[in-house]
Amino acid sequence: MNTALLYHLLDVDPADGPAELLHRARGSRHLPHLVLSALAREDVRMGEPARAELRRARARADRYAGLALDLARSTGVRAIHGLPLAGYYPADLLRPQDGLDLVAPGEAALWQAVVRLVTDHPVETIDVTLLGDRPHHTAVTVRWPAEDPLLDPWYRVRLATAALPGDCATVPVRPYLVADDHVECLIALAEAQLRTRAGGGAGASSGPPDPLTLLDLSCLTDQPFEPAETAAVLAAYRLAPEAAALLDLAAPLLPLGTLAAVRTALTPELAPERRRRAEAAAGPRLPVRHGTLLRRTVIRHTWDEARLLGAGDSREGALLLTPVADYLLGTPDASPTLADRSTALDALHHWDTHC
Repeated sequence: MNTALLYHLLDVDPADGPAELLHRARGSRHLPHLVLSALAREDVRMGEPARAELRRARARADRYAGLALDLARSTGVRAIHGLPLAGYYPADLLRPQDGLDLVAPGEAALWQAVVRLVTDHPVETIDVTLLGDRPHHTAVTVRWPAEDPLLDPWYRVRLATAALPGDCATVPVRPYLVADDHVECLIALAEAQLRTRAGGGAGASSGPPDPLTLLDLSCLTDQPFEPAETAAVLAAYRLAPEAAALLDLAAPLLPLGTLAAVRTALTPELAPERRRRAEAAAGPRLPVRHGTLLRRTVIRHTWDEARLLGAGDSREGALLLTPVADYLLGTPDASPTLADRSTALDALHHWDTHC
């Protein structure tokens, strides 16, 4: 990867120079840090403010890597998506890290990791989502301010018991990733297309992927993908349409290398997956419940898992008591009202008194 690719993907005329490249990058997530690292590698002259910004970004990426290593050793969670993809970038290029995504081998490991984060960092928000009913999967996102919150984004760590959440309709939750690292990275890019692109459930797309996705792909093109095996793995993870659409959109913009043969091998997998999704669309959607924070608690160190109270057969109005905070659950279409919160707080008081 070189600056020529950056100019190309950001649609900047090289004659306009590095200042215009950086200006364009500032409109694309955290790409300015990647651009700054690329310019520094080529000894482009830059002032102290730019160098300081790059140092902070590198420190942030190093901190995320350290967090992932520490939590892997202590709780068994492991990094997925962003951090593994960063490992395929040249050592002196900084892949944007707007957060750390981790998958836990079970709910106990997830809450152990959350407790560790809450203990070691000034965590200010803890968001919880449950996917499914019985059994359900848990996703937790914790955030805390950067050292300079006026200049830098907050730290964000997302932990989940499911590696791939699907679309809650035609693509199911797939809890585990079992593949070579570079194949897992391709799976992660396809899953992101499923979640974020218009018509993702059918693998359709109306525009090119964002520049970061294309840069991620460019770092995978020389990896030893075995085409038939990779296509079979993508099909097993229900992501053949997204992977094919992504590679089709990327092909005019960058050389696909070994991924070109993967795209060819994906072709026979597309129609069966689309038929499966069409049939699944007639079935029920996977219920999603978001937690509204009722209170932070003293850490319940003896709890291995969260407790769901008052649910009965309902997907709404349940209380979720976790090792770090308590929540009132609601669906995306039925957020809790003030009356719901008041009733939930009374129920918590009763639980505190009698349990």
